[in-house]
Amino acid sequence: MITQQAQIKINLPLALKEFLESKANKFGIPLAGYIKHLMLKDVENMEYPVFEASDKTIKAYKKAMRQKDKAVTFSNIGELDKYLKNL
Repeated sequence: MITQQAQIKINLPLALKEFLESKANKFGIPLAGYIKHLMLKDVENMEYPVFEASDKTIKAYKKAMRQKDKAVTFSNIGELDKYLKNL
């Protein structure tokens, strides 16, 4: 499984950067890996947030499920373009 990645740029005071680098070197890992480790340790016991769908979203979902027999499929982008032009 491929996990999506994001890149984050942070500015640190030079003294803090040097301290973190020395800690990372102590464990034989790159600075970025050490910072990632610190973040993972910070959130390891947190529960991932779960959000309930709004009534509006649930209503739209139920409507879509009732109308799924009206779904249209396309074998290429040209068919989609033609369908959209004729709406």
